Amino acid sequence: MKKNKLFEKLRTDKGARAITLTVALMLIVLTVIIVATVIANRAPVDDTLPPVDDTPAGVEDPDTNGDQPGDQPGGEEPPASDQPDTPSSTFPSEFLLPVSGVLLSNHDADLQVFSPTMGDYRVHLGIDIGTVAGATVSAMADGTVSQIWDDVRMGRCLAIKHGGDAYTIYKNLSAEHPENIVVGAAVKMGDTIGTVGETAMVEIATDPHLHVEMTVNGIQVDPTEYFDEDAMATLKEDTNYEDAS
Repeated sequence: MKKNKLFEKLRTDKGARAITLTVALMLIVLTVIIVATVIANRAPVDDTLPPVDDTPAGVEDPDTNGDQPGDQPGGEEPPASDQPDTPSSTFPSEFLLPVSGVLLSNHDADLQVFSPTMGDYRVHLGIDIGTVAGATVSAMADGTVSQIWDDVRMGRCLAIKHGGDAYTIYKNLSAEHPENIVVGAAVKMGDTIGTVGETAMVEIATDPHLHVEMTVNGIQVDPTEYFDEDAMATLKEDTNYEDAS
């Protein structure tokens, strides 16, 4: 009964009807404002695909002050039409020693070894091949230069992508490279890709050497497992390195 009386009053009382309509309109306007605000503050939907990351596993992010992935020092990347064909998808049947020298440090992802430069114990990913500063560094197998960058700890670095999702990574290089060694360049096994430098600050107390890393299917592996017996024999006793030292 009370409810019926309320509706009857609204029908006969113009003032009550006006108040009711005003409240209803205010609620509608408030709802519209809230919906518009929510829509305006929503983050725009990004329909683009994420950039392709061709950085091999185990390669650290380049220093923000150095060359970014895909850059080539001192120049522009070649036009797409000049890019070489993609290397074979077949895993290389042979890997060449990148430099003549002796094995100074082994690859060990578990055992920590003393770092004479840093004065502490740390794992050593990759191997160090002792040689002379300026020694020629060669590509270990056919592939494509994937990345050239400067790392705050390991100096000038270069990565080559091979078939079978394999990468070889060369660190502690000198800053200069042959003119044809740029990102995207195809290289053959034995091609000169640079020279040994002294740019790796965390290994500066070690004799001149090339730091070599390798990944297969995104897993960091020991490069020496992919050298033949003759190559390993030269790493154990290299007369050229001994004469030069």
